Amino acid sequence: MFIDEVKIFVKAGDGGNGCVSFRREKYVPMGGPNGGDGGNGGDITIRTSSSVSTLLDLKYQQHYMAKRGGHGKGKDQHGKNGDDLHILVPVGTLVKALESGELLVDLTREGEEFVCARGGRGGKGNARFKTSTNRTPMYADEGEKGTETWLLLELKLMADVGLVGLPNAGKSTLISRVSQARPKIADYPFTTLTPHLGMVSWDDGKGFVIADIPGLIEGAHAGKGLGFQFLRHIERTAFLAFLIDISSPDPTGSLEVLRSELGQFNSSLLERPFVVVASKLDIKGDGKGLRKLTSYCKKFKYDIISVSAVTGKGIDSLILYLGKKVEELKGQSVGS
Repeated sequence: MFIDEVKIFVKAGDGGNGCVSFRREKYVPMGGPNGGDGGNGGDITIRTSSSVSTLLDLKYQQHYMAKRGGHGKGKDQHGKNGDDLHILVPVGTLVKALESGELLVDLTREGEEFVCARGGRGGKGNARFKTSTNRTPMYADEGEKGTETWLLLELKLMADVGLVGLPNAGKSTLISRVSQARPKIADYPFTTLTPHLGMVSWDDGKGFVIADIPGLIEGAHAGKGLGFQFLRHIERTAFLAFLIDISSPDPTGSLEVLRSELGQFNSSLLERPFVVVASKLDIKGDGKGLRKLTSYCKKFKYDIISVSAVTGKGIDSLILYLGKKVEELKGQSVGS
């Protein structure tokens, strides 16, 4: 099950209380205060890990509480610090304040950490308050409370290329052809109910990650069909591939719908580099649909590549094209 949005409650550990104590030994009548400090409460940290790919575990365990610090004791014994608690999430997780919606951190690197709840500081024992004028302090600090809050975690997949298309455009078949990903494939709409990632190898050991985004329909930005549940994943991709079924009645209309939906969801997506991939070449070949789509792309100077994921025609050219584009974008990112 693919889970990409969860709410969790985090409560850091409270600090331990300081101790009020005095030395009581037979031959030390004025031994003085020896109350130890309380330990600090444990922090709660959110950490990215490649060992997890969804937020599924957090869906079923929503409350997280770190250990409190130990209380101080006599004989200058300090309380033990509470153990920190680490919550593992996939790379690409956004952490937001649930109530305000404020983005707290965007975790985009392996092993990146964010302290989402700070443990309370331990209280000082009475030994800390001894002075030349106050030799027998009868008080100590209480430990501070650890912070607590509700958080919203959202996952946006990290991919180099995002496959975008209407239902049954052939995205699942294509990604299974170019990578080791094995999404469900069937001849009815919305067979892909979760995003899939695949690693594509090209040019003697080089590779890039491709994401199969579940099919969009007109009105998806407003919640129709699978809605905007998976549109957020497109925001992470550096390059887009619009997969257009040339056997459909109106291939150019399909492309316009897809670009319109992306633009209404996030206008910056229309500025993202992309290629038009004419799919199902094995069904219609060089027929009317392909000629119409090619003419449309030529008019607007869109790159277009024709493929058949079933027969393999055009697949090598597509992989080479995408690989070069990803390399170019990475080079621009390093140089900027």
